[in-house]
Order: sequence, then structure tokens, then C-alpha cells
Amino acid sequence: MGSMGSLDGRMWLGIVGLLACGCAGRATGSESGGDATGGDPTSATDPSSPTDPSGTSADTGSGPGPYGVQLTVSKDVDILFVIDNSGSMGEEQGRLAGDIAALVAVLEDPAVRANYRIGFTTTDNGNPWCGSTSPEAGKLQMSSCRGRTGDFVFNGNPPADASAIACTDVCNLESLEIVPTTTEFDPDPKPRPWIEYIEGRSNLGDVTSVAAMQCAAPQGIAGCGFESHLESMYKALLRAQNADEEQYGFLRSNAILSIVIVTDEVDCSYNDAYQSIFLPADQGGDPGVFWSDPEASAPTSAVCWNAGVVCEGSGTPYDSCRSSNKDVTGASDVSDNDAVLHPLSRYVDFVQEIEVLKQQYTPSQEVLVSVIAGVPDGYDGTLTYSNSLDPIDQNDFGIGPGCTYDDVDPMTPVQTARPPVRMREFAEQFEVGDGANLYSVCQDTYSDALSAVANSIRDQIKPACMPVCVADTDPVSTGLQPECTLVQQAPEVGSGEITETVVEPCLADGTLPDAVDVCYVALVDDALSDFCDDMGWNLEFQLVRRPGVPAPGGTSVGADCTLSQNKAIDCPDLP
Repeated sequence: MGSMGSLDGRMWLGIVGLLACGCAGRATGSESGGDATGGDPTSATDPSSPTDPSGTSADTGSGPGPYGVQLTVSKDVDILFVIDNSGSMGEEQGRLAGDIAALVAVLEDPAVRANYRIGFTTTDNGNPWCGSTSPEAGKLQMSSCRGRTGDFVFNGNPPADASAIACTDVCNLESLEIVPTTTEFDPDPKPRPWIEYIEGRSNLGDVTSVAAMQCAAPQGIAGCGFESHLESMYKALLRAQNADEEQYGFLRSNAILSIVIVTDEVDCSYNDAYQSIFLPADQGGDPGVFWSDPEASAPTSAVCWNAGVVCEGSGTPYDSCRSSNKDVTGASDVSDNDAVLHPLSRYVDFVQEIEVLKQQYTPSQEVLVSVIAGVPDGYDGTLTYSNSLDPIDQNDFGIGPGCTYDDVDPMTPVQTARPPVRMREFAEQFEVGDGANLYSVCQDTYSDALSAVANSIRDQIKPACMPVCVADTDPVSTGLQPECTLVQQAPEVGSGEITETVVEPCLADGTLPDAVDVCYVALVDDALSDFCDDMGWNLEFQLVRRPGVPAPGGTSVGADCTLSQNKAIDCPDLP
């Protein structure tokens, strides 16, 4: 864990570098879009405007600038899974792996065709009581669970062996061979610790993404029981921006970022400076503050609840519970620097900064956060917090279950999951629209939750509408006959120098002409997507790329079209 501290001082240098490689002094926008002005796209292209930003007289009908407006054409998405690998997570990991096809089905749907990367890390960030575990601290893990079945044996109380239910029952691959690939920052092909499927080509050889993820997603149950979900997420994203790390380059400049946390316990992302909260008195701790039993020889997971949450009411149930910065004395709502658990602002601000920087490419892009945790099935924002009626359970966790699950197996006890106050508040900061982003871990299937995660990604992938009213240059022929020029600007890997390419129209059947790696299809009239049609635009572009030849990160595509002089006729549905 100590090596990660050096990242804090330079954590944004990596992100700034991501953005710098694709901007090259021109207007924002990229394969993940935006308009030429960063504001209202019609203001740059409407011929009724007194001045065209290109310096061309507005009444000529030509588009703005040398390359027109920027098109939203990216289908890139980076998905980070943070998976609880503590002793109670065997069945949950088996369900996650068994249902992962629901996620892939949406991503690979012909109507979506996402270019995705998926990485897995654990909640193990170390703890004074977890000396026997190997904390990943945000490192991406990419191997078949069949090669590490020892990780699926828990020697605690009660002991457990989840090697079958979490691994061998769902995984059929003895090993995973990762094909070397490049990134936008590294031109040298290397095996990367993630799964990717880009422009029809994966880094898995002949293995399907579903089969690979069924083996890579299970992370075992031998990890630390003081789970640091948010800190592990934070460090995983930091490592992805550190050139010394194996996962450097996982985050692409213009890709949608989706974060998925899967757990049955509460967040315990503690500040290393205050590890004394876990220590007995003879080791410099004060167990009377956060321990359920100050006379015990070791703390329980209740420390994590007691050190990060305050509640109002009797506990049968509580009136409300919320996160709180607490200091080593137990005082609530102290400064961030004195908080024994890292303050939520550390994680909210960090992810929001990533979101803001990505919005320099796509103004509407939002980071997506999903949590599969201890909330009731069909969670609607309402969560009851009650002390457990079982004194042993209360001693262990400090709070009663947020949900329970019984698979009616007499050999398996009822499973419980704790209400995720800190993770809930974190996730709520990244809600998009009316869609839920918390799902119950207490279900016999995660297919619906994973489909919802994928659908939130799908909804961020917008079609490439031409956000102006385009002229019909041949009114005699049936339908709109646009006249457009598309120019792609792509940064070269390593140098960041910009290569400009005029994008040719595709052949009549929508395929690539010989000797080109990208072409476009102009969609008009009934071929328009519902999204573009509902917006009132009359032209949409579809880029076709040669399989295995994706656009470099930071690529932008601009379109310059002859504009309509009579929007009332050509685009009657525009406001």
C-alpha cells in the first residue's frame, strides 16, 4: 500500500495527459463527441446567425470552421468491477459470474456494438488484522479462478470452501491467455490485465468474453474482511494513470467510465494514519470507541459501521442513518483531515473530476456508478436501518441486515447483507436521470441488475446526429440528398501528433471501400435513429471501421455540410 502514496501528488497529471493527446488546439469533441463550440450546436451552424465561426458569411449555407461540427460517434466504454472478496461472498461471486452474459448481451448487441474494456479488482486494501491476505489495493486481476482455487477457501469462523459454487461450477477455462495489445499511450503490444473487445476484435483469442469473464470475475473469499470498496476503486483508477503500473492505459480519454461495486458489507476505507481504531489498548488503540466489545481480543466488522455512520432514533428501526466523518475519539462531523475513514468527498470529488475532464470531449457524458449491495430487492431509494435482533450478529456488524437471502438449501444458512450507507451516498452523487443505480445483492440472479448496468451504458452511447438542419441538394430525387465532408483527426500513439483523414462515403451496401479503414453512411428519413428523429435533425452519420482497426483514443470527427436555408420545410420538428 505504501507505494500508492506517491501517486497522490501527480494523480491528475495522468488524466491531463489523457486529454492533451487528443485536443491539439481545436474545438472540443471527439469520437465521444461534443459540438464545435462546446455549447449550443445550432449557434455555430444556423445560417440565420449573423456570423459563422469560420469567418465565412453566414448566408453561404456552409458549415462552420474547416471541419464543421464535431460528431458524437464513440462507443468506447471502460468498466471497472470492484468485487468483495471476503469470506461471505462465495455464492454472490458465483451468481455474478453466472449472470455476466446479461451485461455482454447488451454491450455486443448490434444496435450498441460497444468497444469495451472490463477490469476486475477486489475490496482488499489491507488492514492490521489482515496480514495473511495479499491486498490488491486497486490492482486489476486477470486470471482464471481455476488457477487459484486456494483463494476460494476461507479459514475464518465459520470456515468455507466456495471453490465450486464461485468458480468451477461457472468457469470452464483452466487458464486465460491474453493477446498482447497496444493502448493510446503505449505503442508496444503487451498482455494487459483486462478484457477488451474493440471493433470486433478481442484480446482473448478464440475465447468469448462471457467465458473469460465467468473465470476472471470470481475473486475468491480469502480477502480482508475489513472491505475498502471506495479506496480500492480510487487506487484502481489512479494506477490506470501511472505509467509504472501494469494497468496503465486502462482508462481511455474519450471512453464512458462505468464503476460497478459488488458486496454484502459496508465500506471500511480507512485512513492509514488512524489504523489504531482497529488495535487493542496494548498496541496503542482505544477499543472503547468503535469496537462492539472493548474487552475482545480483536475487532469485528462493526468497527467499519461505527466509524463511518451516525443514526437518529432507537435502532428499532432508526429514523435515519447517514455517513459522518468521525475522529479517533468518536466525535462526529469532524474535518476531513481528522476522519478515521477517508471522507466521502475524497471519492466524490475524484470521480467528478474525471467526469468533468471527459466532458471536454463529450459535454453530456456522465460517469456511471452502480452498486450491488445490501439493499432490498426492487430498491426504490428507501432503506430501513435497524439493529439486529441477534446479539452475535449485532456484535459482528454493528447494524442489522439491509437485505436477506435464503436459497432454501438446508445446508446453507440464510445470507445477509449490510446496508451500504457510504456507498449509497457515493452512488447517489452519480445518479443519471430517473434510473436506479443501487441493486440488491440478496437475489438468486443478478441478470436484471447487470442488464440495467449495461443499459445505462447503452443510453450514454448516442447516435451521431448532425446537430444542424442540412440542405437537400437534389430536391428532384426522393428523400434528403445531403452534401457533406467528414474529416477525422487522430492522434498518433506515443507522439500525439495529429493525422487528418478525409472520411469517404461507404459503398452502397454499407461496406468499406478498398484500402481505407473508416467510411461513413449517411442516414436520412426512415433510416434515422429515434434519438436523432426525436431531436428534429434530418441527418445522422454511421461510421464503419475495419475490424481490428479502432480509432485511437482522442480521435475526433468533424462534419461540414451544406445547410438548409428553409428549416421549416427541411426540419419541421426543430423548435
